[in-house]
Amino acid sequence: MNTGLHPQQPSGMPIHKYQAFEPVKLIDRTWPDAVLTGAPRWCSVDLRDGNQALIEPMNPERKWKMFTALVEAGFKEIEVGFPSASETDFRFVREIIEQKAIPSDVRIQVLTQARQELIERTYEAIDGAADAIVHLYNSTSTVQRRVVFGLDMDGITKIATQSSEWCRSLEPQVPSTEVYYEYSPESFTGTELPFAKRVCDEVVDILADGHDKPVIINLPATVEMSTANIYGDMIEWMHRNLDRRDRIVLSLHPHNDRGTAVAAAEFGLMAGADRVEGTLFGNGERTGNVDVVNLAMNLFSQGVDPELDISDINGLRRVAEDCNQLPIHPRHPYVGDLVYTAFSGSHQDAIKKGFEAMEETGQALFEVPYIPIDPKDVGRTYQDVVRVNSQSGKGGVSYLLQAEVQLDLPRRMQIEFSRVIQQIAEETGEEITADQIHSEFATEYLGLDEPYRLNGYESAQNARGADRTVVTARLTAGEDQVVVHGEGAGSLDAFVSGLNEIIDTPIKVVDYHEHARGGGTDAEAVAYIELLVEGRELWGCGIHTDITTASMRAIVSALNRACAGLG
Repeated sequence: MNTGLHPQQPSGMPIHKYQAFEPVKLIDRTWPDAVLTGAPRWCSVDLRDGNQALIEPMNPERKWKMFTALVEAGFKEIEVGFPSASETDFRFVREIIEQKAIPSDVRIQVLTQARQELIERTYEAIDGAADAIVHLYNSTSTVQRRVVFGLDMDGITKIATQSSEWCRSLEPQVPSTEVYYEYSPESFTGTELPFAKRVCDEVVDILADGHDKPVIINLPATVEMSTANIYGDMIEWMHRNLDRRDRIVLSLHPHNDRGTAVAAAEFGLMAGADRVEGTLFGNGERTGNVDVVNLAMNLFSQGVDPELDISDINGLRRVAEDCNQLPIHPRHPYVGDLVYTAFSGSHQDAIKKGFEAMEETGQALFEVPYIPIDPKDVGRTYQDVVRVNSQSGKGGVSYLLQAEVQLDLPRRMQIEFSRVIQQIAEETGEEITADQIHSEFATEYLGLDEPYRLNGYESAQNARGADRTVVTARLTAGEDQVVVHGEGAGSLDAFVSGLNEIIDTPIKVVDYHEHARGGGTDAEAVAYIELLVEGRELWGCGIHTDITTASMRAIVSALNRACAGLG
């Protein structure tokens, strides 16, 4: 059939190096028809999995800040560290136990590899806690069995069962601590399902023996390897086939290598899982862990209580960004700077009418075009005119300057100036208005007249031959009056050439933009110039009815900013 479309072309990429993930033979799967009607048991791994993925792991102060925020948000299980692998983690676990900082309804969790000396150190760390989850893991995947351990299935199973026995044998060393267990067949998604079941069943037999506490079996997508629906199938297969399912809390730990961790977690819950491990806003190894806030808000948007308090989503964001030293994308679901802001006029109009209709009718059900939830429910507002606070990026700042005072900043200048506004917002903790932004822009780029101020100039074209311009400019330099003479291909080139004769550090124009603002007799020219000064690139701005004067003022603006050490 001739569709009238141009055909896609072969990519030329080495697809022969990869193969499709084998689907699960689960003909009578039930999860696609399931509906999520309740929240899972949440476990935060921000302080362990998220922390180990940071360029600079959290210091004690940031660990405490994150722990406090997680408790306040309502997490009842928090993986607080890997105490046998990190002295910092060990000390933090001891601190929160010895300082009695763990609420009675919160259970800490600690991770350990399946090695005897590490398990022993882990029990030293949890001694004195009212209760704690010892999270034991070893890798079971086909690739790791072959290339890392050089062991067959029996050898890998022995690691898991022997470590489980070591765990049980150490319980008398922590007599005041109620020990719960979690086992993860690491790289579960790369493990044959019958083998994953075998290892988990044998571990549960050991860890559940002699008491009635459930064992958490955690099935991690350590690396996300398939479409999300196949992960759902894998979880349903395990849910159906584990021997002692009534003694098991089935847990998920999805990573986001394919960008579908949220969908995979939702499918896994629909398939029978009880619990989800993840991090605030998805920080974690490589592309991250599953985003717990995203999952919880998805439930909330369907009328299901997420059983986490996300009513101040900006507060959680500030904690995550401060503790992780990583920014959150402005389009990140529910929390990004721009997710409740419409730049499209038609969108703004539809949203405005939606809010008006709700107010007029008094309906309780939230129904507004383009907005999936009421921003007020998470402490946000709908911004039909962009407002800027400490979380705002260059888009919001530049939008306001353009909308309010017709200053259309070049992209790199947007980035430069947005840092100025963000610093002010962070220092004050308050929203920055459009008037404040314009005032700061004027101060930063238009109000600097030290050490140089342009008083006037004359230029003559073709003065020394065709296409040459000679400029004579009068400047104030501190207490002195200076005359600058320069020659170049145009007025700006000549002016820069003359300046380079009187200043110690050479300057070079690397970018230039201009536009008009206003109209009629009030029309003005606006010039933006980026200078290279001592290896630094700084912007300047000039405004005048004459474009050449505006451009020269922009050069002086950037030069003064360089002298003041700004930018």
